[in-house]
Amino acid sequence: MPETVAAQTFAGFSDKLAGFIRKRVSRIEDAEDILQECFYQFTRVNELGKPVEQTAAWLYRVARNLIINRYKKKQETQMPLVYDDDDEDANFLDEITDVVFGEAATPETEYLRGLVLDEIKTAVNDLPPEQREVFELTEYYDMPVKEIAKNTGVPVNTVLSRKHYAVLYLRKTLKELYVHIAG
Repeated sequence: MPETVAAQTFAGFSDKLAGFIRKRVSRIEDAEDILQECFYQFTRVNELGKPVEQTAAWLYRVARNLIINRYKKKQETQMPLVYDDDDEDANFLDEITDVVFGEAATPETEYLRGLVLDEIKTAVNDLPPEQREVFELTEYYDMPVKEIAKNTGVPVNTVLSRKHYAVLYLRKTLKELYVHIAG
C-alpha cells in the first residue's frame, strides 16, 4: 500500500482517534505523540505488505496499547477493565476512566488518580493467582486467549472463565470505590 493511501486512510480516522486518546492521557503532548506513533505503526504495517483489514479496530487497539505502555513507563497502571457498552456498569467505569486518564491536572484529580490506581493495583493483586495471570496476560500484554491456553496447557474455556471471574471481581471492587468517591 503506497504511503499516500495509508496517509489518506489514517486521516479518515485521525480526529476520532485523537479524541479517544486525549480522553485517556493527561498531557496534550503525550496524546499527540501517541497519535503520531499510531500513524507510524499503521504506515509501517502497510509498507511491510500486511494491510490492516479492520482499520478502525486496529488503530484503537494500537492507541490503547500505546497509552498503557506510556503509563507503565511512568510506574502507573492502566484502567484494567474491559466491558461491553451494554453493561450497566459502563457509566461508572467511564467516570473512573475519566478520573484516571482525564486531562485536568488539579491537586484533587491527582489525588483521585493515585487513589484509583492504588485500588486497581490492589484489586488485581487480590485476584486468585490463576485469574490474575490470565487477566494480566490478556490486558497488560495483549496476549490472545488461545495462546495463553496453549502456553499454560489449560483449555480455552477455562482461560475465558478465569478472565470472566477476574473482571467481575474487579468491577465489583471498583464500583465500591466509585460509590465511595461519588457518594
